[in-house]
Amino acid sequence: MAFGKTASCLILAATLASAAQFAVRHEHLRQGCAGVMTVDENGVRFTGAKKHAWSWKYEDIQQLRLSPESIYILTYKDSKLRLGKDREYNFTGKIPAEELYPLLKDRMDQRFVAAVGQASGAVSFSLPVKHLRPIVGSEGTLAFGADAIVYSTPAKAESRTWRYSDIENIGSSGPFQLTITTLEKGFTFQLKQPITEARYNQLWLQIEKKNGRIQ
Repeated sequence: MAFGKTASCLILAATLASAAQFAVRHEHLRQGCAGVMTVDENGVRFTGAKKHAWSWKYEDIQQLRLSPESIYILTYKDSKLRLGKDREYNFTGKIPAEELYPLLKDRMDQRFVAAVGQASGAVSFSLPVKHLRPIVGSEGTLAFGADAIVYSTPAKAESRTWRYSDIENIGSSGPFQLTITTLEKGFTFQLKQPITEARYNQLWLQIEKKNGRIQ
């Protein structure tokens, strides 16, 4: 009997780890509509009112940006209303980002934008920083781990988690500056503590090895 209960728990845990379903609101020009989003091993689905129902395989998503408040999906399909620009969809609500992050990171490549400060594994070192932006920046912490860099900030939708495989390159003009370039964009940080040359070189080496550019 105990074995049966244990097996049932394991099956339930595996099911929860491979799929998630939650309520969201699809934002569009005419007020928006409520619906249900499902994320599983096959892709992402939204079921809403009337004709507001879509399904996307992961390879059909040009960008998926996840945050605790929203999910943004950019597709490859043209929009006639937007003069041929790619169709995009915005969903808002109480998003289970912590549950979705491990599910999505194992199924998507650099087209997945994790706008969450999702720590992964042990942290080698961290630095207090300011993310420089054209108008108003944000302040937070960069944490460097074995497989990812995490930018955590209280600023809404500004946190990021970058797997090393998400990073195209890093650059620095000195010990108090660091730029991280991804498919999404380039992020320039003003460091409140210096990054040593040894740490920078080690970080660069880890990223290059993870991306298979050097052995």
